[in-house]
Amino acid sequence: MSIRINLDVELAKKKMSLTELSQQVGVSLTNLSLLKTGKVKAIRFSTLEAICRALECQPGDLLEFVSGDARGDEQNEK
Repeated sequence: MSIRINLDVELAKKKMSLTELSQQVGVSLTNLSLLKTGKVKAIRFSTLEAICRALECQPGDLLEFVSGDARGDEQNEK
């Protein structure tokens, strides 16, 4: 996937744990953990909004487009 999730970076900036974020936004710890590790295919706008509100950040702070070259994606070489 060419979208990188920077949830860990924003959590560190706010000195907040994943557990604290889970309690604030009402999203399970498991789902936030999957999001943090980039193992999700989609995110609801309502969840993104809640996370941004809790972390006082913008969606662009959490989501980053990474080109194929930056990921070392060998598919671009074919």
